[in-house]
Amino acid sequence: MSVFSQSFSPCGRFLAAGNNYGEIAVFSLSSALSPDATDLSQKPILTFTAHEGPVFSLLSTDSHLLSAGNGEISAWSWAELIKRNTKAAWTKRPNYKSSLEIPEINAMTINPTENSLVIGGGDNNIHIMDLESGVFKSVLQGHTDYIHCLSVREREGEILSGSEDGAVRIWDYRTGQSVHCIEVYKYEECARPQYGKWISCLTTDSDWMLCGGGPSLSLWHLRSMSPTSIFPLSGCQRQANFYQDMILSVGEGQCVSHCLLGGEVKAQIPCTPHSLNTLALNLNSTEHRVLTVGGSSHQMDVFTNLSYRTFSLSF
Repeated sequence: MSVFSQSFSPCGRFLAAGNNYGEIAVFSLSSALSPDATDLSQKPILTFTAHEGPVFSLLSTDSHLLSAGNGEISAWSWAELIKRNTKAAWTKRPNYKSSLEIPEINAMTINPTENSLVIGGGDNNIHIMDLESGVFKSVLQGHTDYIHCLSVREREGEILSGSEDGAVRIWDYRTGQSVHCIEVYKYEECARPQYGKWISCLTTDSDWMLCGGGPSLSLWHLRSMSPTSIFPLSGCQRQANFYQDMILSVGEGQCVSHCLLGGEVKAQIPCTPHSLNTLALNLNSTEHRVLTVGGSSHQMDVFTNLSYRTFSLSF
């Protein structure tokens, strides 16, 4: 079993995780972090089947847990999940070109400015859904292969997308136009032809972008559209986040990498799964502030201190 995705509840007291069997498990962080925690405290308070195929992406809004699978997105009320009610509040499908087409939805993010849900996946397109009405209002077209990852630069009115085609595209979400296209694999310092050109992770922080996959994980200055740091991490990185003055990254290999913005790898912390897909930081609650990591295992590691694994949750 592999854990593909994670999301914390708005209050930060609960963690949801999705696997490749279409199941979602909800864990109580209050119980797991309690001084009186037992083995049972580290198991789900609820497990249910969300999709027929894998759960590729999870995302929380102020009130709902959103889950993406093959061709569809479903929403569950957090208030109802905590009461063990697993009936979906709604299920939506983007407007695909063909009714026979069932592409996986690999990535979701929220655009707070427009209160919209941005999704990308196997049809090479970005679909934007108005969260208030539930209507898909626009499609951004330009990638020539699967979209793996998305990020929003709210202040600039931009969406960034990373794809199997090797490009990071920057879109003006007000006009729906692609305003920049960075083909990362064409930069010699980033290129790793042996791994391919695909972009599997992408995140932004103000004028900075972090991306990687086949190409090396790299930090880019978005005003100059140039890479400033290349991180010497082996294998393909699947998720990376900015955290304070560091970068946290996971991918092929059994560790969370702590990197400095200048390009140095400060530490590599061993994890339980042999290969890692997802990391999540719980910044919604000071009481339950943790880093969780999942991958090719039924166990997800929990770090209360970034320097070592505290315990594992069992799916």
